[in-house]
Amino acid sequence: MSSLPLALYVHLPWCVRKCPYCDFNSHALDSTGETSSKAQLDAATEKQYVQALLADLDHELRAWPEVAERPLVSIFFGGGTPSLMSPAGYQAFFAGLGQRLALQDDCEITLEANPGTVEQSRFEGYRQAGINRLSMGVQSFASEQLQALGRIHSGEEAILAAEAARQAGFDNFNLDLMHGLPGQTPELALADLQQALALKPRHISWYQLTLEPNTEFFRRPPRLPDEEVLVDIQDAGAALLAEAGYANYEVSAYAQPGYQARHNLNYWQFGDYLGLGAGAHGKLTRQQANQPGGLLIERRWKTRQPQAYLSRLLEGRDFLAGSESVTQDQRPVEFMMNALRLREGVAAEIYNQRTGLPLTDLQPLLDKLRQQGLWTDQQDCLACNELGWLWLNKVLEEFL
Repeated sequence: MSSLPLALYVHLPWCVRKCPYCDFNSHALDSTGETSSKAQLDAATEKQYVQALLADLDHELRAWPEVAERPLVSIFFGGGTPSLMSPAGYQAFFAGLGQRLALQDDCEITLEANPGTVEQSRFEGYRQAGINRLSMGVQSFASEQLQALGRIHSGEEAILAAEAARQAGFDNFNLDLMHGLPGQTPELALADLQQALALKPRHISWYQLTLEPNTEFFRRPPRLPDEEVLVDIQDAGAALLAEAGYANYEVSAYAQPGYQARHNLNYWQFGDYLGLGAGAHGKLTRQQANQPGGLLIERRWKTRQPQAYLSRLLEGRDFLAGSESVTQDQRPVEFMMNALRLREGVAAEIYNQRTGLPLTDLQPLLDKLRQQGLWTDQQDCLACNELGWLWLNKVLEEFL
């Protein structure tokens, strides 16, 4: 499957403090409650974790040797808070990675950074290490909202972080913003967006706060804006972003022309990706005659707890916690759950390439969606029309 794009996701599981809304695999770095904006991994743990990541990659390449022939189109360091690891740690990782896999010349390499844990000297170091895109978890610029979200940075620090990123040579960076926050009015939500736009990021991720299971907010829910206010926020914010030249190319993603997040596009287009690190997930495809359409599509995930992950290194064991094949029945809905998040959808021809299934099997369902006024009339494209995009969950239910 050399023609299928291959990306790499690397998970750094530590953060300074667990946010009450976060359901990601993240673990507080310091159990004493340390919240210094200059916190970082200790040198010994960092070195060991880099060694574990490279050993994890070695196990993946032994299980899927054909992957070594495919250059990486993108790399994403997520967390947790990846900016807790030093530039030297990333340099060591890239040195080992380069001995194992090739990178496409224009490979997009993104690092998630928390404005409360970084400073300009580290940004410069990340840029020198080879990272060419930052994604900063701002969430809000308002003190009251930041406090409600348990964030450890201030709005001023977020502004300074964006300016420091540009000074360090990051022309391409994303700002993460949330809306529908406790006590938030449409005016406050728009003020956050206006401040973000003033910083001129290439990309803005703007999404509504949801209360996820296994979070502090789910156990003790804060009072959130009612549905009418949420609709007003969404409509006014989307209009403001469009007016500023940011296209809403994915459900919660807005970008200037040519700056869509390529790593995320690979997910939505049902591409392949390796997953390294504690709790990381991956998806890989290979040709195999006894599988539907001649393709084996496998999802793989790694052990979640950081110490258990590091123990695998010391014990010389692989890091795999589990794997499963994506069955013939699962493939249409998994493909569409990703592809239809994109406003423009995907080229019809990649459905067969990436699922191994003939698109003709779905034709009666696509005709039904067209008759309901929810599907595009373009035959060479798989996409909802404007109404279908607004009723995306209803459309996806049809593929179950």
